[in-house]
Amino acid sequence: MEYEASLGSYENGALCYEDFPTTSEPLYLLGEKYSTIYDRDELKHDILSRIWFTYRRNYSHIGGCGPNNDTGWGCMLRCGQMMLAQALVLRHLGRKWRWNPQVYDQNYWKILKMFQDKKTSIYSIHQIASMGDSEGKAVGQWFGPNTIAQVLKKISIYDGWSNLVVHVAMDNTVIESDIRDLCQCDSKKSKQSDINGTDKEGFTNCDFESHPSSYIAPDRILKSERWKPLLLIIPLRLGLTDINPVYFDSLKSCLGLKQSVGIIGGKPNHAHYFVGYLGDELIYLDPHTTQVYVDLEAKSSTDVTYHCPFPGRMKLTQLDPSVAVGFYCGTEEEFDDLCLTFSKFIIEKSKNPMFELHKVRPAHLPASDSDFYTHYSSHSTGLFSFYSS
Repeated sequence: MEYEASLGSYENGALCYEDFPTTSEPLYLLGEKYSTIYDRDELKHDILSRIWFTYRRNYSHIGGCGPNNDTGWGCMLRCGQMMLAQALVLRHLGRKWRWNPQVYDQNYWKILKMFQDKKTSIYSIHQIASMGDSEGKAVGQWFGPNTIAQVLKKISIYDGWSNLVVHVAMDNTVIESDIRDLCQCDSKKSKQSDINGTDKEGFTNCDFESHPSSYIAPDRILKSERWKPLLLIIPLRLGLTDINPVYFDSLKSCLGLKQSVGIIGGKPNHAHYFVGYLGDELIYLDPHTTQVYVDLEAKSSTDVTYHCPFPGRMKLTQLDPSVAVGFYCGTEEEFDDLCLTFSKFIIEKSKNPMFELHKVRPAHLPASDSDFYTHYSSHSTGLFSFYSS
């Protein structure tokens, strides 16, 4: 049984913004600590620098005859895009990078174009919605956190520029050895020959006919790095119909880690991308406003609509219990540090841990992600399910 959040369709949300209160409590934003008294400008610039994806309209029809807008159904898809975009910003630009509309940054624009609303962009709404069909989600249906995580894992294998390993933890359990096998170059070399044989046409529902610059075939991926950068996504169910308050501190702690790329989840029927917290409130970017499609290839194009100056806030008690937390580890040392932090979390929350951490895979658990990467071409619809204990 796969748990999905009740995060369904939702019409445009009002863009109202209440400024951060002046308080001595620290505000954490994707691992950075701010004071709302002394750091307001830096804080707002950091938020503005995050890539913001919302509903769009008037793009080319998905699949040729499908919808040309995602209003009412694409909120979780957009939240997944935002989490992945943050991982790519860390990968190619670094956490200290800040958006400056007056300065052209080649890598930033390359990242942004990978999410354009057109079928030739690797992480577009077109590719994500079409790939969802292999997860049992027809184009136009909303996704839950589990589904978007699985879809991003499938699509990312074709992003040779980023060379990112997307690992979706199963069974509310993080297995260190599985992740090391995927991210360490030596262990992947033995699997690379199988991946090299994967044909574009074997990648279900993806169409890269025009060979966009973001696409690099797997056999051209360089093996010079010792560690493949990791995006770890952990889907969780933290209650039945309402979130259990025993998990509030753990969720906030995740957003305070330097490896954090946020949390995807939201209220019932209303998905958000959570990037920080202040006190008992979560800070989020909201995809629920419909903007006009922007062709980023046009000379007159602007990226202003991809940056949100007005983040939202909501009480933790309003959060739907189905969420997915994300972490980026660009180096093995960062992963080691993350596992050490997880271990401390689990000890501190021994009665109510959000998930488990194991050095090696317990015998009772199903096969690891290595099978997915090794045999993807012949098992493209063999998906992993998530279970809550």
